[in-house]
Amino acid sequence: MLNDPFNLNLRHLQAMLAVREHGSVSAAAHRVGLSQPALTQAVMKLEQQFGYPLFERRADGMLATPVGEQVAERVHGALAHLAAGARALTRGNVRPERRMTMTQLRAFLALADVGSFVAAATAAGMSRTAAHRAIGDLEEAVGEALVERRGRGVSLNPAGRRLARGTRLAAAELAALLVELGLRPEGTLIGVGVTPVARAFVAPEAMARMIGEAAPATFRVFEGSWAELVEPLRDGVVDLIIGEVRSYEISDLAQRPLYEDRLIVVGGSHHPLAGRAAITLDMLAAYSWIVGLPSSPLRGAWEELFDGRTPPACPIECGSVMITGRLLTNGNFLTLLSPDQAALQIRSGLLAQIGAPLPHATSTIGITARRSWRPTGVQQRFMDLLQDVSHHADGNPSHRGRLVADWV
Repeated sequence: MLNDPFNLNLRHLQAMLAVREHGSVSAAAHRVGLSQPALTQAVMKLEQQFGYPLFERRADGMLATPVGEQVAERVHGALAHLAAGARALTRGNVRPERRMTMTQLRAFLALADVGSFVAAATAAGMSRTAAHRAIGDLEEAVGEALVERRGRGVSLNPAGRRLARGTRLAAAELAALLVELGLRPEGTLIGVGVTPVARAFVAPEAMARMIGEAAPATFRVFEGSWAELVEPLRDGVVDLIIGEVRSYEISDLAQRPLYEDRLIVVGGSHHPLAGRAAITLDMLAAYSWIVGLPSSPLRGAWEELFDGRTPPACPIECGSVMITGRLLTNGNFLTLLSPDQAALQIRSGLLAQIGAPLPHATSTIGITARRSWRPTGVQQRFMDLLQDVSHHADGNPSHRGRLVADWV
């Protein structure tokens, strides 16, 4: 069974798209530089691998079947990613992606992931000599060095990093195709990036429900700030980020808000304001604050909170909830957090909510994904569950804001 996208042949995929575009083997053969018999064999090989006819053979030419159209859409996306990654390789061929092979790309991506030829050879299922040769052949095909060798260590140069991104996204597109055709029994691997505001409830609840449905999905979870996760998202290591969304558009990313969180002021359980019924801005301004990093949503909410007045002292800027929590227990600091971020430490008695949730200090929680990403049915189901979990998270309406559901 075909369950590895690297077992496909790039030339065969390019040939299949050419036949679909031109509607005949003879016209497509000229386009891709293959003989008609070779092109015919290429299409037949793909049909054998996928287990479906891709074309209807007619007297007047070749017409893609419904499965053929489905395959073509994914293949077109994959080759577009690969071409984008190769576009910056200007010292070599005009279309270097047409000279690459899947064997070369398998070895190259393994090297990009593990950083050594020995480990890359193991990961790619090759001998060390074969891995060296494959990557050398790839550099020759593109006409440019892709890796920097420093003693025993190996790293990608800027051209290599761009090609690695394109390769990874292309492989993900083809892997999604294999899932849709039922050729990967292990199902869809979903790379989930989770920021601290989503790790306490929304993300784990949606994953638990997904597993409970016995859906053919596995998860690989990465935790960090939005800024730390956005490049892995662009690289295809992460499929979506669950956390704060930005208030501005990003050209290559789509954002889907889920709900607005009404932020709370948090201090240590020993804080002089803990337990006070009526809290004013003047009272809050009398204490030092731990604020989020510049340009973060929490920092923006804090700046908005004290807009128009002299802000309180903020001797510490911190993006770590764990470190912030520790500081709060050791001093009379205050900070702004999402209720989910502070829930566990508040329940354990280490921290305390100071006053009521702030109606004008909100953080929009949602999903960030690549604009080019086309989720499989399983991945779409996971996003639907995130929406459902966010909707029913309104069990404590004192700190939840309105539900939001549009991509921006």
